[in-house]
Amino acid sequence: MSLFARLRTWARRMKRDVAVVWFAARDPRTPKSVRLLALAVTAYALSPIDLIPDFIPVLGYLDDVILVPLGIWLIVRLLPETVLADARARADALTDRLPRVAAMAALFILVWLAGAAAFGWWLWRQLGA
Repeated sequence: MSLFARLRTWARRMKRDVAVVWFAARDPRTPKSVRLLALAVTAYALSPIDLIPDFIPVLGYLDDVILVPLGIWLIVRLLPETVLADARARADALTDRLPRVAAMAALFILVWLAGAAAFGWWLWRQLGA
């Protein structure tokens, strides 16, 4: 199998796993701590805006390639087997696109604005001193 084909298979599996985590987060049998982690990972994965923008060389893709799969792996390890099996069945039946999470996009916009404001304040103090 070519590298491109393996990457495409990995991407499809990752999309399915995001749906698995989403369904597991909404299952009442999932422990609360795992549910919160699952909601955070799913919201980040489905957010149209990344914490580190993709246009930043190398660093922009680290969150997509490392953080999201690592979060999914951790959640799958922490889920009870019955919840995982049910979530996988629901994800396999899912034919629509996964939704985008507007709240997470708004949070990242606020983080970037706060960072820009802090940098502007710091720069203003440096130049004004």
